[in-house]
Amino acid sequence: MQGSQPGDLAARVLDALPQTQCTRCGYPDCAGYAQAIASGEANINQCPPGGSEGVARLARLTGRPSLALDPKFGVEAPRWMAFVDESWCIGCTLCIKACPTDAIVGTHKRMHTVIEAYCTGCELCLPVCPVDCIELEPASADATGWAAWSSQAAALARKRYAFASQRRKRDEVEGQMRLEEKALMKLADLPAHSQHTDPAVLDKKRAVIEAALARARAKRNAPAAPPTALGQKH
Repeated sequence: MQGSQPGDLAARVLDALPQTQCTRCGYPDCAGYAQAIASGEANINQCPPGGSEGVARLARLTGRPSLALDPKFGVEAPRWMAFVDESWCIGCTLCIKACPTDAIVGTHKRMHTVIEAYCTGCELCLPVCPVDCIELEPASADATGWAAWSSQAAALARKRYAFASQRRKRDEVEGQMRLEEKALMKLADLPAHSQHTDPAVLDKKRAVIEAALARARAKRNAPAAPPTALGQKH
């Protein structure tokens, strides 16, 4: 759209996406795809959940000509909902970690279940399940694209995704801090935490641990990289 700054356009494009966070567009999430559209990196016809109506919305926002949905990214289809077969679930938690909206609940070695109101039909839980106990059920009859979804559902999914993303980042940082604390305790009295008594060996171990700590701190403090298409390198 003429006169729009990339950041402003990215925000408006994000508002027009269905927020399924399915990654079918080739980007890690809807925000990444929105930024790619705004910067001219991605086309407006890469979102199967939005379907033809979604492409039309993006065409109006960006001023680009409307296109047919690119089949390379999938086809417009009815919306599905995930369902866990309780008789097969082994409680591995892999689907919980894969779900972008925290729509799957359960604990380790306990049966998991899907909260229907939070499931976006992204299908990201399917490939990670080691026992193939997750099935898809129709959730929109014959309706497809935005006819199978709603602005209210998109808003809820966006809110759930933001919360889940923040929680996972917090958990990751807390996990890293716990590991660093253990490493610092080991450094404080390395001879007591090692089977070796040779000073040269202990010095080498100390150098390795200190280098690992430095890398972990640098990674934690590094600025976030801009989103890129899945499978591509920065």
